[in-house]
Amino acid sequence: MKIYTKTGDKGQTSLIGGRVFKDDVRVEAYGTIDEANSFVGKAVTELDAEKFADILADLEAIQHELFDAGGDLANVSSRREWKLDPKAVEQLEKRIDELMEEAPELERFILPGGSPAAATLHIARTVTRRAERQTVSLAKLDAELPGTPQQYLNRLSDYLFACARVVNARQNISDVEYIRSAKVFHTNKKSKDE
Repeated sequence: MKIYTKTGDKGQTSLIGGRVFKDDVRVEAYGTIDEANSFVGKAVTELDAEKFADILADLEAIQHELFDAGGDLANVSSRREWKLDPKAVEQLEKRIDELMEEAPELERFILPGGSPAAATLHIARTVTRRAERQTVSLAKLDAELPGTPQQYLNRLSDYLFACARVVNARQNISDVEYIRSAKVFHTNKKSKDE
């Protein structure tokens, strides 16, 4: 099977239901989602299967959901059916809350890094933020685009932040605070005596 088609040699690519130039905002948005997905995949290869079984299950689901989101952005057909389930946003919120309960308390901004997997998750987080910004730009041009991909990307970047912090914590690696940061986060964790 040949994977090259030569149909894009003049700078255009196929969507679901049409063709556009490869630098179109739609292609930038779903292409950046693909980039984020690749970094999520890299993080998966850097995590121990036993210590991070819950996170690995999350990340596999996220990779499928990112494909769904990208497919929704690539759909310009007259009969648009959306793949990304809004329940995926709710699931991310649930997992963010669980991970933030496990993560050490945080008052200041932190530097992206720590373990290799946490650093990769931070890269995935920042790429996800870029995908979100591009999706916002696309939504201004496509009134029919559902809000779910944009909401999902917003939550996903928060999830990846929480996830990177837990990955470091489970490996006894401290986050490095940004030294010029004011106290910007307020903890709501209850004491163990409550």
